[in-house]
Amino acid sequence: MLNEGQIVLFPFPQTNQRAGKLRPALVLRQCPTQYDDWLICMISSQVNQRVDDIDELISATDADFNSTGLKKTSIIRLTRMAVVDRDILVGILGAVSSTRLIRLRQKLASWILGVSQL
Repeated sequence: MLNEGQIVLFPFPQTNQRAGKLRPALVLRQCPTQYDDWLICMISSQVNQRVDDIDELISATDADFNSTGLKKTSIIRLTRMAVVDRDILVGILGAVSSTRLIRLRQKLASWILGVSQL
């Protein structure tokens, strides 16, 4: 069973629609449709690609890091999202804390609305 906040594996495509490699992704929300579609965002260990004020660093010093299944410091890239069918997700690595998930959703909403973080 898939849940919001879980970290899954997904062959995340490049923005030019070329095939991408298998990467971890965070499940942000189930889409409110008749299909089993989910909004996910990419997770990358390329921390130099972090976009300030939206992407979030997660490292071994974070309380929820061990539960994520990630192997090293990474960025949760809210600027790289996709809507995917549950069936194309490869597996579940772990999950972020509910506190982090709420904070990420708030960051995403603020970014889309064009308002700065409080």
